[in-house]
Amino acid sequence: MKNFWSIVLGSATVLAVIGGAWSTDLPTKKDPPPPSTASCFASLYDYMSASAADCPLSYMGITIYGQIDVGGGWSAHASRFSPYYNNGVLSVVSKTSQGPAFQWVPNGLSQSNVGIRGKEEFAPGWAFVFDGNISFDPYSLQISNGPKSLVANNDTPLIGQNTNSDSSRAGQWDNTRGYVGISNNTFGTLTAGRQQALSGDLVTAYDPMGGSYAFSLIGFSSSLASGLGDTETARYNTSVKYQITYNNLRAAAEWQFGGYSQGNGSDGAYQFDLGADYAGFSVDAVYSYAKDAVSLSTYSFGALPAGASADDLKATLADINAGIVGVKYANGAYKLFGGYEYARYQNPTDSYATNAVANGFTTLGGYTALPGAANISITSYTNNKILQVAWLGATYSIRPDLDLTGAYYHAEQNNFYPGGLTAKAAAAACLPNSTKPSAATGFQQLQGTANTYCAGHEDVESALLDWRPFKRLDVYGGVMFSQVAGGLASGFFHTTNIAPTAGLRLTF
Repeated sequence: MKNFWSIVLGSATVLAVIGGAWSTDLPTKKDPPPPSTASCFASLYDYMSASAADCPLSYMGITIYGQIDVGGGWSAHASRFSPYYNNGVLSVVSKTSQGPAFQWVPNGLSQSNVGIRGKEEFAPGWAFVFDGNISFDPYSLQISNGPKSLVANNDTPLIGQNTNSDSSRAGQWDNTRGYVGISNNTFGTLTAGRQQALSGDLVTAYDPMGGSYAFSLIGFSSSLASGLGDTETARYNTSVKYQITYNNLRAAAEWQFGGYSQGNGSDGAYQFDLGADYAGFSVDAVYSYAKDAVSLSTYSFGALPAGASADDLKATLADINAGIVGVKYANGAYKLFGGYEYARYQNPTDSYATNAVANGFTTLGGYTALPGAANISITSYTNNKILQVAWLGATYSIRPDLDLTGAYYHAEQNNFYPGGLTAKAAAAACLPNSTKPSAATGFQQLQGTANTYCAGHEDVESALLDWRPFKRLDVYGGVMFSQVAGGLASGFFHTTNIAPTAGLRLTF
């Protein structure tokens, strides 16, 4: 680690010294002139009519910024509201989807958040930069915390659970990001701290729905794209990230150092990105590797093992190799989007369930994964799991303040049944569950297959109308239809859902 920081600090010093000599020979991306903000605070109308970029809440290079997104909707198979989970509710069909309901839908278009950032020049062309941002639920005012939503449903019958899922946001003060760094117009930007993975940056840029929770499958589930196989690796808590642009080309690299005890979702990870813009086209491709990536889950009702408490969580570990590519094309009022991801899961490098780490480990949010096969799975991917995700979409600007967007998403996995299971036994284990109502409870029996390791697929179609009567205000409405089958529907009460949603988003 000392060697790494010596290299980083030494490189920054050398770049600063020779930057003046080289910058005359290299293309320089100049900062745009600061916009006039003389009258944007004159009235509420003037403030709302100016964008956050035109009229920031800034003083001496420090800016306070954020968004508040509130809405409501109806769901054919609703998942009950959670005050802790990022989404509050789930518009995509899920294991906690039950009967039809009208419901509050926080963060439908994007995550509500507030942050502070700054950029301070310390030499010609060089500046210190920083950014700290926290996300929250605008209804409950709770800080987004996926692991806490799991704990709240631990050892609870599925029929009694509300919305819950793992997340890289685990109640941290900087649960979205918190980093510092150095930036240069020619030589790029080097930052360190808690940062979004490069794959998350790609999703933000190439998802036609912009990573929306209520209208996008890859926005709803970071496991599918932003985390490239694991939602906890959508952000690295201790990382170094370097980004540079040369004419229409760009490149980036990100390294997560440290492990679980430093608040990370893996025991080491890295990503590389290459991208370009040409004649209206943009493309980026990211390669990713995560070692011992963690996926947290609840204990089933009545299955809490001896020595475990309701505050402990189960963990599944995997080494994940993945790649993702995003493409878009803009021409006048039209924008076209597309992307593809391939992720391969294999058993983890380290055996946290049985080795000298006798006390298991502390997960995101400060919860414990106890040792032992009942608590930590290290053999789930003896036969490698292959996850593939693809999407297509288009946006048409009906007028400058009104956009219509449509999108289609598809995810699928192979049959990665446990080692030692015969083909005949695997086929029997992956037969569809009964769709008849349970005579004992009256509730529909679980759908899909009995086992999550069976092949399966998920499809989502969505449409969104986004009107901006003011530059700071989005008034939006849309609908998402989702359906799931096979192993991806294992443990679900229902396999389809339709969820219309409308809301308001204020940007400041």
